[in-house]
Amino acid sequence: VKGAPDRMVKLCKYQAKGGVAGDENLEDINENYWIEQIAILSSHGLRVLGLCRTTIDKDSVKAGDQLGPEFVNGRPEGKWLTMVGLCAIMDPPRPECVQAIKEARGAGVRVAMITGDHKDTATAIGHMLGIVDEKYSEAVTGPELDAMSDEEIRKCVMTHNVFARASPQNKIRIVKALQAEGQVSSMTGDGVNDAPALKAANMGVAMGKEGTDVAREASEMIIADDNFATIVYAVKQGRVVWDNLRKVLLVNTPINNSQGLSVLFGLLVKLPQTPISAIQILYSNFICAVTLGFVCAIEPAEDGIMELPPRRVGKRLIGRFLFLRIVLGTVLLTGCVVGSAVIVEYGGRYDDWAVEEREKMMRGVAFNVLDFGAISVMLSARFAYNSSIHPRVFQGNPAAVFSIVIVAVLQVFLSYVPGLNSFVFSMRGMDGFGWGLTFASMVIVFIAMESEKAIRRHLKAQGADTDDRETPFFTDGKAPEVDMKMPKGASKLNLQELNH
Repeated sequence: VKGAPDRMVKLCKYQAKGGVAGDENLEDINENYWIEQIAILSSHGLRVLGLCRTTIDKDSVKAGDQLGPEFVNGRPEGKWLTMVGLCAIMDPPRPECVQAIKEARGAGVRVAMITGDHKDTATAIGHMLGIVDEKYSEAVTGPELDAMSDEEIRKCVMTHNVFARASPQNKIRIVKALQAEGQVSSMTGDGVNDAPALKAANMGVAMGKEGTDVAREASEMIIADDNFATIVYAVKQGRVVWDNLRKVLLVNTPINNSQGLSVLFGLLVKLPQTPISAIQILYSNFICAVTLGFVCAIEPAEDGIMELPPRRVGKRLIGRFLFLRIVLGTVLLTGCVVGSAVIVEYGGRYDDWAVEEREKMMRGVAFNVLDFGAISVMLSARFAYNSSIHPRVFQGNPAAVFSIVIVAVLQVFLSYVPGLNSFVFSMRGMDGFGWGLTFASMVIVFIAMESEKAIRRHLKAQGADTDDRETPFFTDGKAPEVDMKMPKGASKLNLQELNH
C-alpha cells in the first residue's frame, strides 16, 4: 500500500526492521520517528510517499479487483498495516516557472498554489517558487480550511499563498472566497475533480496535454504546452490587446472628429468654402484608418507593461485621461486645419490670386494639414506613457514607418497630379508656404500631445490616479456579489475518470 505518509502512519500497527519483510522483522511502530522523518524530507521540498504492507485472507479479495482507498480506510481492525519505508521524490519547479511567477508578481498578479502535498513539502516548494515570503509566510491545510467559517476562509485566502492537502471542495471554497474579496480569480487544473473549481473561477485554465476532457470542457482557456509561463505570457498579450484597442481609439477618433468639426468651424469663421471637401473627408477617413489606425492595432508590448498593476474590475476602454487625450487631439487637429485655412484665405499672401485658385490652395493646405497632423497623433499614440520624443518612435514596429511613407507619398501624389488634384479633390499643389504651415501643424500637434503625456507621467510619479484605478469614471463602479455556498452535490465530490 502506498499513500500520503502522515496518513499511512496512523493506519500502521507495526514497522519493518530495516525495511525487511517477514514476521520475524516486525516491531511496534514508532509514530514519532516516522513523523519526524516525514517532516525532514518534506522540508527539503521532497514529495514523500509512505510504503506499507500487510497480510490479508485470500478469500477477502477476488482476482481483478481494483482495491481503492475505501479498502484501506475504515477497516474494523483499526491499525493493521506495517510501515516498510518512505520514498522521497524531488520534483523541482521549472526554471521558467520561477521566472514567470516573478514577472507575474511585478505585474500585480498574485500566484497561489493549491496542492495535495504535505504541508511542509508545499511550503518548501512555495519558497522555491517565491510565493512564500514575509507577507505569506506559511501554508494552510485542507482540514484547517474545512473547519473555517465563510468569513474566516475569506480572511485566510488573503493571507496565504499555499494550500496543502487540499480537496476538490477546498478548491471551490478558495475560489469563491477570493471572488467574495473582490479578487479576479483564475484556476488551473487538469483532473476531473478540478472541473467544478475551474467552472467557478473567473477564468478556468485547463492543461492541453495532460488535462482530462472534463477539465477542458469546464475551462475558458486551454494551455497547449502545460507550462505556467504560458499563462503569464497570455496575461502580457491581453494587456497588449487592451492597450492597442485604446491606441486605435486615440488615433481614429480625433481624426474622424476633426473631419466633421473642421467643416463646422470653417463655416462659423465665415470661410467662403468648407476647408476640406467631401471627397477629401472620405479619402482621409479611409487612408488613416487603413494605415495609421492599423499601426496601433499591431503595436508590440510597450516597455514596462508588466510592471503596471492590473486594471480595475469594470473599467471601460475610454477612461478619464483617454477621453481627455481624444478631446485634446480633436481640438488640435481641428484648430490646425481651420487655422491654416484661415491663414491662406485671409492672411493676405494670396490676395492677388483668383478667388477660385485661392480656395483650391486653402483646401490643399487644410487637406495636408489634416493628414500629416494625423501622423503626429499616431506617433504620439504609439506609446501610452513613454515619451515618443525618442528614436524608439521609429523602431519596434516596421508598419509605423511604412504607413508614414504611404500617407506622405499619397498626399504628394494627390496634391500635384494635374486633374486629380483640381477636378477630383478640388485643390491645387501647395507652394513652400503651404508646406511650412503643414509641417508647423505637425510639430504643434506632436509637441502638445507629448506635453500632455509628460504632465500625466509627472502626476503619476506624484501618486495621482492617472489610470482610473480608484475613481469610478466611465465604469460600472459595482463589485459583483458572490454566493459562498457550495454547489449542490459538492460535499460528495469524488469523481473518477472513465477510460473506455
